[in-house]
Amino acid sequence: MDRLGGLAGLGKKNPFAGLRWRRLEEPLGFIKLLEWLFAIFAFGSCGSYSGETAATVMCKSEADTEIKLISVPFGYPFRLYRQRYEMPACDDMERRILHLTGDFSAPAEFFVTMGVFAFLYAMFALVIYLRFHEEYTKIRRLPIVDLCVTGAFTFLWLVAASAWGKGLMDVKVATQPSSLVSSMPLCQMEKATCNAGSSPYFALANISVLFGFLNFIIWAANIWFVFKETTWSKKPASKEESAERGEVEDH
Repeated sequence: MDRLGGLAGLGKKNPFAGLRWRRLEEPLGFIKLLEWLFAIFAFGSCGSYSGETAATVMCKSEADTEIKLISVPFGYPFRLYRQRYEMPACDDMERRILHLTGDFSAPAEFFVTMGVFAFLYAMFALVIYLRFHEEYTKIRRLPIVDLCVTGAFTFLWLVAASAWGKGLMDVKVATQPSSLVSSMPLCQMEKATCNAGSSPYFALANISVLFGFLNFIIWAANIWFVFKETTWSKKPASKEESAERGEVEDH
């Protein structure tokens, strides 16, 4: 009996015991779950991106005919001006330390920050839906607050995805191998032959932009379902209906 009582006590302390998983089958819970997952994909794919741009340099002098490979790694948060590389020397020229050009950290960091906050709010809202749904429907302010926050996230997702999409286009231009070649003074002289190397792969970064706009669409669609939970969507009872209810109660 003591063991059974102990097991019953553990069951009561289980934090998942009061969760109603069937709420995930409803639009309000299911869309919020998608928001939670897509936010992870958005900030994860952007924050974990890394690429590399490259070029080759070959001196025209007979003493030095070796082809030198220059590769410059870069990644989030895309402060390209901090990425340094060494320009080789030909003849009497000295080696120089150069940097990539551009700073695109603002749209990238805003996008990742937006994804993290959306992830946290979606997780918080899921707990409310699954564990405290009765309180959510009884307290009139909660659905209204949820509606306002959902509308704000919808707008911010559109801004973040658009800004990061434009920022990514600028990153692609700044990290082209041809841009690397044109930035080296040696390549503008007749002392060396410079060729563009392999281009960076932006598949993961492109996916992050895609998930940014998908998040905007999902949050925009969720506005309607959250609105249906508010008192604004529920029509007040007419005087005739109230009178009929009063007569029924009197009988």
